Amino acid sequence: MKQDRKVIVIGAGVAGMATAIRLAVKGFEVEVYEKNNVPGGKLTSFKQDGFVFDAGPSLFTAPSLLQELFELANEPFEDYFSYTKQTQANKYFYEDGTVVNAFSDTELFANELSSKLGEKKEIVLKYLQNAEKLFNKTGKFFLNNSLHKIKSYWSKNFADAFKGVKLEYVSKNLNSYNQQNFNNPKTIQLFNRFATYNGSNPYKAPAMLSLIPHLEHNDGTFYPKGGMISITNALYKLALKKGVVFNFNTGIDRIIVSNKVVKGVVINDKNYYANTIISNCDAYFTYKNLLKNDGIADKILKQERSSSALIFYWGINKNFDQLDLHNILFSNNYKAEFDAIFNTKHCFNDPTVYINITSKCEPEIMAPIGKENWFVMINVPANTKINWEKTIAICKENIIKKINRILQTNIENFIETETVLHPGLIESRTSSYLGSLYGTSSNSKFAAFLRHSNFSSTHKGLYFVGGSVHPGGGIPLCLQSAKITANLI
Repeated sequence: MKQDRKVIVIGAGVAGMATAIRLAVKGFEVEVYEKNNVPGGKLTSFKQDGFVFDAGPSLFTAPSLLQELFELANEPFEDYFSYTKQTQANKYFYEDGTVVNAFSDTELFANELSSKLGEKKEIVLKYLQNAEKLFNKTGKFFLNNSLHKIKSYWSKNFADAFKGVKLEYVSKNLNSYNQQNFNNPKTIQLFNRFATYNGSNPYKAPAMLSLIPHLEHNDGTFYPKGGMISITNALYKLALKKGVVFNFNTGIDRIIVSNKVVKGVVINDKNYYANTIISNCDAYFTYKNLLKNDGIADKILKQERSSSALIFYWGINKNFDQLDLHNILFSNNYKAEFDAIFNTKHCFNDPTVYINITSKCEPEIMAPIGKENWFVMINVPANTKINWEKTIAICKENIIKKINRILQTNIENFIETETVLHPGLIESRTSSYLGSLYGTSSNSKFAAFLRHSNFSSTHKGLYFVGGSVHPGGGIPLCLQSAKITANLI
């Protein structure tokens, strides 16, 4: 096959595999090189002492984006993947004993916020209606188009998207917008949390992020049978079916460039040629390590990095009936928590704790009978000069104290097995600079436009996909990233 139809993808994450599938369907010869021994990037899993843990992303929304790939490939979606809709998106716990069930059904959710937090039902429904309008009128344009091609702004779609942007969406931060809509600080905190979905600070990030609740409460949340790893498995199986070639345990030494045009890659002192290179690793690392271009790499670092995560995978020797699939145990001082993460760069002593338990959906498959698999996560700063050996012990103590207070238990007595993932490990395993989960944060009104494009303006034939580039991190956005990049190619 001609070299101009040959594509090399660096990294077998969700976006890398999705792009490979799209191009293979169009007749390109695609090879994927992955430094780890399995596909998935951050979306992997592991087994330990009879427990099964999803290692990375834990929330599944917008299944239509995944289904679209299979339709494009003319493959029956149900042969590769199955999922069920959840009646409840999250369960929120506050220190004073208040528990809020965040139903996927908008009427039920509005009733819950009315009865538990005193919010007016019509105000909640209007907020979610506005989120839907913002997503459909504006969000879809930004998620489906390159923001770095002038032609994107000359389309009717852009004009319609621009009309959907109210001044308050860009002039206010998310917290101010939520204060304007709700009376109870607990409700404001609940809707502020959606800024964390792209690793941002609700006290800085624009109110545009108020469109995110649309996915959970208008469209709904879902559980993939077999856990989140089934998304990786389905993409990998489909890619193989369409002729994509994978090379695992194969890191790239550098990208070959001649007169600012990419020509291939170097692996173990051997050249592999292709006129199209797609990087599914962090844009910073691509320029710094694979192109040896410190100038562009340094420009990327001028943007604030997103938050990272500290995760404890616990095998719990008990069933906790008061918990659901997704659980949030809120900090008593949310603003101080974000100040710690983004300003002073330390782990807050009263963190918001997220607990994901997939054995709630598939008991006896994800954990032994009478036991649960807990994915326990807190938001932490990107990997600066934190001594994780000491910090992990302190954070674990603070997490256990919060769980014990809110659930009225002694959780340490039930921890049967444990594995820990911290930002340093995230960085080394996934080439995410400083372990930031979403590349750059959205802590400014121009963040969407400052995020790196899906193509290189300095190296012809070089493209980018994944969480560090437009439109951002998380499974839905990585799938959108793949679509944008494939269309550009």
